[in-house]
Amino acid sequence: MASIQIRKESNCLILDFYYKGVRCREQTALKDNVTNRKKVKSLLDRIEVEIKSGAFEYRKYFPNSKNAPKFDATLQTASPCSQPPTSNLLTESNGTSNTPLMRDFANVWYAEKEVEWRNSHRKGIRYDLNSRIIPSFGDKEVGNITKSDILSYRADLAKAQGRGKNITLSNRRINKITNLLRQIVNEAADRFNFRTPFQNIKQLKVKRTDVDPFTLDQVRSLLDHVRADYRNYFTVRFFTGLRSGELNGLKWKFVDFERRVIMVRETIVAGEEEYTKNDSSQRDIQLSQVVFDALKSQEKSTRHLSPYVFCNTLGKPLDNKNVTNRVWVPLLRNLGLSPRRPYQCRHTAATLWLAAGENPEWIARQMGHTTTEMLFRVYSRYVPNLTRQDGSAFERLLMQNLPAVAQTNPAASGSNTVQDEVCHD
Repeated sequence: MASIQIRKESNCLILDFYYKGVRCREQTALKDNVTNRKKVKSLLDRIEVEIKSGAFEYRKYFPNSKNAPKFDATLQTASPCSQPPTSNLLTESNGTSNTPLMRDFANVWYAEKEVEWRNSHRKGIRYDLNSRIIPSFGDKEVGNITKSDILSYRADLAKAQGRGKNITLSNRRINKITNLLRQIVNEAADRFNFRTPFQNIKQLKVKRTDVDPFTLDQVRSLLDHVRADYRNYFTVRFFTGLRSGELNGLKWKFVDFERRVIMVRETIVAGEEEYTKNDSSQRDIQLSQVVFDALKSQEKSTRHLSPYVFCNTLGKPLDNKNVTNRVWVPLLRNLGLSPRRPYQCRHTAATLWLAAGENPEWIARQMGHTTTEMLFRVYSRYVPNLTRQDGSAFERLLMQNLPAVAQTNPAASGSNTVQDEVCHD
């Protein structure tokens, strides 16, 4: 681990770091103060980046050091035009320091961050780095990337081909790529003390996508017509709110028939077992009688064959793409229903629970949400008693609890007008 030391005799700062297993201590001409410590810290960060990426050349940083000859044999020949990148940091000056190449810093940033991510997320980040960001910015010093560079890059992304010959990248996809670039550049700006070019660059607007759940009648029709070997699978999908990966990765050890719960602890992403989407996704889902019966029926078919509740003939977990293409899409087409992803089964569960009058906090827990905010924002328009605006529910409340008031209100007691009461007399 690199650190900053102080030489007592001169009160000058010393760089203390390891290179190729050798401890190296290089003295600067900078006195110990806040400004100079910031300069040396920036230099140490850059050295560590280059060491980790394999791009570090000792003599370029410390040409007159007695340590330089130790590493000359392993150094590549430097360009005759190259200048020591640290001359402005090892002496008292106000110059702007150089920064590492984007490809070097991005790779180090990735190596430091990947421990925080799920495997599927690591693959996605690595893909975007290799195919999008490094080809465009890799040979540019990270500190020299400008706001105009970023805006030009984003404009190019808007013209890039997406999935399908006549489809360009969506705003959501463009935001995802530029946000990755933003994270890397902002981290470099913090380490090497330069102003981030991402200031005042806003994300592109993303069109809101409405959910498209099924009605209860449609669910009944789907379950009546689906292939028999998938009836239990879709019964559980429709009435538990499980995500695709959560259901495909469900194991028998996480089904508790005595407590009547499914314990969501793992998920399948890109064919690999992983931790759930987030901590709140770790939850226990209560089993309705329909789901309980479906799982009991499934137990007879697969418990002896596989640790997975739903599996193929080899005992492996189901592949979501295969299920979608071979079972789901033909089923919707045969019933004349509009095309939609199997994920709408999860949305269907939420709307059916709400329509049945279940406690929203209970529904949120079943879905793996931390609050009810998303529940009402996304699903409330599908529930009649949550969208009714005629005041009839409040009227009934008054009639049931304040009868005296109701009797003095002709409209509440059932008469149409005061004139009706007069005519009766």
